[in-house]
Parts: sequence; structure tokens; C-alpha cells
Amino acid sequence: MESFELSYILNELGEHRENYFQAIAPPIVQTSNFAFATVEEMRRRFQDEFGGYIYSRGLNPTVDMLRKKLAALEQTEDALALNSGASAIFLSVFPFVKQGDHIVSVQQPYSWAQKLFNDVLPRFGVHTTYVDARQAETVNAAIQENTRIIYLESPNSWDFAIQDLRAIASLAKEKNILTVIDNSYSSPCFQKPAVFGIDLVLHSATKYISGHSDTVAGVLCGPHALIKQIFNLEYLTAGTGIQPFNAWMLLRGLRTLPARLERIEKTTRMLVDAMKHHPKVEQVLFPLDPDFPQYELARKQMSGACGLFSFVVRTSDPYRIEAFCNSLKHILMAVSWGGYESLIIPRMAGMTIEEFNPDDPVHRMVRMYVGLEDADYLLGDLMQAMEHL
Repeated sequence: MESFELSYILNELGEHRENYFQAIAPPIVQTSNFAFATVEEMRRRFQDEFGGYIYSRGLNPTVDMLRKKLAALEQTEDALALNSGASAIFLSVFPFVKQGDHIVSVQQPYSWAQKLFNDVLPRFGVHTTYVDARQAETVNAAIQENTRIIYLESPNSWDFAIQDLRAIASLAKEKNILTVIDNSYSSPCFQKPAVFGIDLVLHSATKYISGHSDTVAGVLCGPHALIKQIFNLEYLTAGTGIQPFNAWMLLRGLRTLPARLERIEKTTRMLVDAMKHHPKVEQVLFPLDPDFPQYELARKQMSGACGLFSFVVRTSDPYRIEAFCNSLKHILMAVSWGGYESLIIPRMAGMTIEEFNPDDPVHRMVRMYVGLEDADYLLGDLMQAMEHL
């Protein structure tokens, strides 16, 4: 996307300042309800709620401004703004399956996608096969006659496994299978899956789109017909829409998205290079590092990489990994990513000490998110903590 077009989307698209006193910042239309001048006008809206405003559980002017920008950023026809990334996952899948259907998913998708596939959908007779989707042939081999959805996450958020989006979209279209991708890692600035033929693109907008660690939200982008289908039933029934104030917070976050990503990517590359050469680091995983196993595919599909990378430490002692994390002075220990602050999380936090296996590199993996701090500030913190390894 050209910088001129990006600037227009972020600063002007969907904004009609002549309607709100020429205010630079858009208003928060904080209303639950909308009035009608005539019965006929109300009747038309009841027949097509997706065409206008009745009740803010459905559409709202502040939310619509955000929807227009999100769809344009992902180069899709339409978008829904939701109250969480988990809502986006749910609404990308649930409306399109019924009893007896089958889903093919990448291995170890985001935890709440796994909950949906493992615990919720089987209650309705829908089952999922997990595959190593780094090869399109593996995905193709898992497809059954009743497969309705291929669920992707590229890159994922731990080892950054990448799928060939064009190849998978092509084979899915041949078999009339819906393709869904979680594009949270790359943001709409660095990867546009719809361009490669993916049907539905979702984000945890809590992350880069918000950028300030103060809003929980989700995004679902795709063709107008699919978005309207979701809106008319599951979206309205479950009440998963974002609130006007949170939509306004995301609009604010979008203003600075390119500038934040530029700084984050620059700092991340510096830290990745330093960690690759540290004697206590066995491996660094970052999609746009030339040593990354899928580097060429990453370059083909992604115009940049964000602030998330993982590294495997050289130690057989889980307590030393804990000591490393506990001794960080400036980098916070927390889940998620995409905000202004740098974060770290050890993979072993999700297991007991007894379950820790030093021979498994995954158990010795630590994930870092790089925020907006100065590179030397972060590097100094990492280096002093490395002494505990």
C-alpha cells in the first residue's frame, strides 16, 4: 500500500468533519438508541439493520468510521469491530459450520481458538484436525469431504510458523472451503492476506491497532456478503459488537500505527542481532531474520515484521530461566503484545517445574515483545538479566 493511500485511510477515510463542527478528532456517539421521523423509515431499517442505525448493539457512527478504515487497511470489502479478539475468532468460524462438519487448523493456534475447536464445537458435532501447515500439501491431505473451514495463523505467536497463503487459498477455493486467518502478528500494515485470496481476516485489535495497552477489541474483515451474514445473526444475537468509546480508542491508535511499527521494527532487529550472538542463547526465531527457516516465504508475504521474537536459552535448569525473567528491571512480564511497553514471557510459565524437559527447546523458549523504549535501554536490561542464566 502506498504511503499516500495509507495516510488517507488513517486520517480521512470515513470522517466527515462538516457533520461535527469541523472538529479534528471525531466524536464518540455515546448512545444506545436512534430515533426515526416516520414509521416507514423505521420499517425499512427493521428490514435491513445492516443498512443504518437502530440500536448501538448493531451499528453506530463511531464504530462505522472504524469499520471503514479497517476494511480499507486489509483491502477487503467490509469489516466488523468486536469487543475482543476471541469474539473475532468465534465469529469467523461458528456461523459457517453445522453438525457433522470438519475444520482443518494450524497446530497450536491461539489458546482461545483451541478452546473453541477442542471444547465448544465438539458439543455441536463439529471436529477439528490440527496439521503442520507450513506445507500446503499437508493441509490438502487433511481435507475431508465435510471440511468447511481452513483456519490459519501466519505467523503464529511463538515459533512464527508461516503458511503459504496463496497456495492454501487456491486449493480451498477449488473445494469450496472457507479460509480464515489470524493476522494479529503482522498487523494490516505488514501483511494483507485477502490479497493472496484468504476469505476472512481477523485481528486482536488489543495489540497493534490499539497500541496503548488500554483497550480490548477484535477485528473481522472480509467480503461484504459474509460480513453481513455474520452481522445479521451471530453478531447481533451474541452482542459481540465493540462499544463506541473503545472504537474511538482504536481510531486514536490507528493515527500512529505506521510510526509505531517503524520504530518497533527497527529496535527489534537490533535486539534480534544482539541475542543471536549471545553465548547463552541457543536460537533466535524472528520471521524476517535471514536464518529463519521460512525466511523466503516471510519476505514474499510480509512487507515488514513486528516486535515479537522468541529465543531459546542455553540452560538445563528451569530455576535459572525463572531467575532471568524475575531479574528484568524494565521489561515487564506479561501476556499479549502490541502496546508501547516491552514484555517478556517464558514458555515454561504454562507448565509445572516437574513437567519441564530441558531436552525440549520449546520448554527453554522465551518470547519477547519489543515496545517503544530506546534500544540500548532494553538491551542493557536483557544483558544484565542474562547473568542469571
